[in-house]
Amino acid sequence: MAFKQSVQKFTGKINEVEIGTGEKAIKLGGENVMPFYSFDGSMGQRPKVGMEILDVYPEAWCDSLKGIYKDVANDSVAWAKFVEEKFHPDFICLKFEGSDPNGLNKSVDECATLAKQVAQSVALPLVIAGSNNHEKDGQLFEKVAQALEGSNVLLLAAVEENYKTVGAAGGLAYKHKVGAESSVDINLAKQLNILLTQLGVKAEDMVMNVGCAAVGYGFEYVTSTMDRIRLAAFGQNDKTLQMPIMAPVSFETWSVKESIASEEEMADWGCQEERGIAMEVSTAASMLTGGADAVILRHPKSVETVNTFIKEIVG
Repeated sequence: MAFKQSVQKFTGKINEVEIGTGEKAIKLGGENVMPFYSFDGSMGQRPKVGMEILDVYPEAWCDSLKGIYKDVANDSVAWAKFVEEKFHPDFICLKFEGSDPNGLNKSVDECATLAKQVAQSVALPLVIAGSNNHEKDGQLFEKVAQALEGSNVLLLAAVEENYKTVGAAGGLAYKHKVGAESSVDINLAKQLNILLTQLGVKAEDMVMNVGCAAVGYGFEYVTSTMDRIRLAAFGQNDKTLQMPIMAPVSFETWSVKESIASEEEMADWGCQEERGIAMEVSTAASMLTGGADAVILRHPKSVETVNTFIKEIVG
C-alpha cells in the first residue's frame, strides 16, 4: 500500500505585520502551520534575519566583533550603512544601550535625533530597542516614535510597566509597530497583548517578544512556551496570540560564559569567536524551529549561516 501522508489543518493564522517603507519593507508572519511544516499548509512569509548595532561604542563586545566594526563603531550612522551595504540583513536593530540611567544616561532627545539620522541614512527597516530600564525606555520610545513618524519602525518592546506610553505613542499617535515583551509565559504574553489591544493598538500592528534564552540556559522553558503559544494561535484560533514573534537572540547569546570567556581563561574551550557564533547560530535555529518569525543577530557569520539554514529548509 502506498504511503499517504496525513495533513494537519488549523483554523487559526498568524497576522502579517509590515515593518519599514518602500522596496525594503518586510512582512512578518502569515503562516497557518507549525514552524517549517510546509507539507501541512502555508508557511507565510520567509523568516527574517536582522542585525544589531548600538548607539555607543560596543565596549563590552568581544575583540573579534569590535574588529569587524572598528572603522564605524563610533558612529551609528556609518555603522548602519556598513551593515546594510556589506551584510545585507533584512532589517537593522538599533539598540540604545547608552540611554541606560545606570550607564551613560543619554537623553531621550539625543537618542531620538540619532534614530532619525540612522533612519534617513539606510533603506532597511528599523527595529528600535532600549536599555531594558522600563521607565527610561517608555520615555525613549515615545520620543523616538515622534522623531521617526512615517518610517514605520518596530519599537521593541513594550512591557507591563510602560505599555500605555509605548502603545499610545508608537501604535496610536505615530503609527509604528509595537513589540509586546513578556517573560517566557503564555499567560503573561496573552495578558499584555490584551492590554495593548484594549488601549487601541491593532493586533495587526503588534509583534511579540515572548522571551529568549541562550541554548543550555533554560531554553526548554522558551521552547514549551512557544509551542503552547503557537498551538493556541492555530488550533484554538486564539486571536490574542496570533502575532508574529521576534527573538532578540544576540542580546542573550553574547553574554553567557561560552561567548565571553577568553581563550586565556578557558584554553580547552577553543576559539572565543567560534564559540560565540556557535551559541548564536544554535539559539537562532532553535528559536526559528520553535516558531519565531524573525531573529536579531550580531555576528556576520551567524547571519550568513542562519540565512543558509532558512534557505535550505524553505527553498
